[in-house]
Amino acid sequence: MLAGILMFMAMMVAGRAEAGVALGATRVIYPAGQKQVQLAVTNNDENSTYLIQSWVENADGVKDGRFIVTPPLFAMKGKKENTLRILDATNNQLPQDRESLFWMNVKAIPSMDKSKLTENTLQLAIISRIKLYYRPAKLALPPDQAAEKLRFRRSANSLTLINPTPYYLTVTELNAGARVLENALVPPMGESTVKLPSDAGSNITYRTINDYGALTPKMTGVME
Repeated sequence: MLAGILMFMAMMVAGRAEAGVALGATRVIYPAGQKQVQLAVTNNDENSTYLIQSWVENADGVKDGRFIVTPPLFAMKGKKENTLRILDATNNQLPQDRESLFWMNVKAIPSMDKSKLTENTLQLAIISRIKLYYRPAKLALPPDQAAEKLRFRRSANSLTLINPTPYYLTVTELNAGARVLENALVPPMGESTVKLPSDAGSNITYRTINDYGALTPKMTGVME
């Protein structure tokens, strides 16, 4: 019987980690009709082995079997890279006129040093969580033209972002005059609202994050 107590705590992070286990992308685009897409996973820690567990959730954070990740569970030694394969099991049941949002989750559980099994030890399991976009074929607009279509509607204490495109838009560096507003994820053919300080200026500028995780050039907002 162990004299010590081994405690595990899960900590969730967005995107890639700089140390330990890192993902090869900050988002996954799944083109409709493709049998699989791949996501690289790298263990940057030379001295640690991790147990890697992966799964997909829907937009509400519930595990979803419409995308299958293989291998779902494996051990990864230090300074090694592995590839996760994400398989489409949607059966063409998702909307074909717009993107659908899912979440790709990769949990890294560090191996336990046997010399510390008799000690009270806290182990941190890190969960990397990135967006997975299912993208139908032949959408009406190229993805690199979507950001400039964003429109804005202002009220006394809020700013509504209106997205007429079939793509999700991740809006960042959103400014109203000198005021920096919160980031927003605007659904396709939908809206998202952020708080607007009373002293916010009338000039709206913003940037978005593209398919590769890079920032688009700064754009000027068009008011409705």
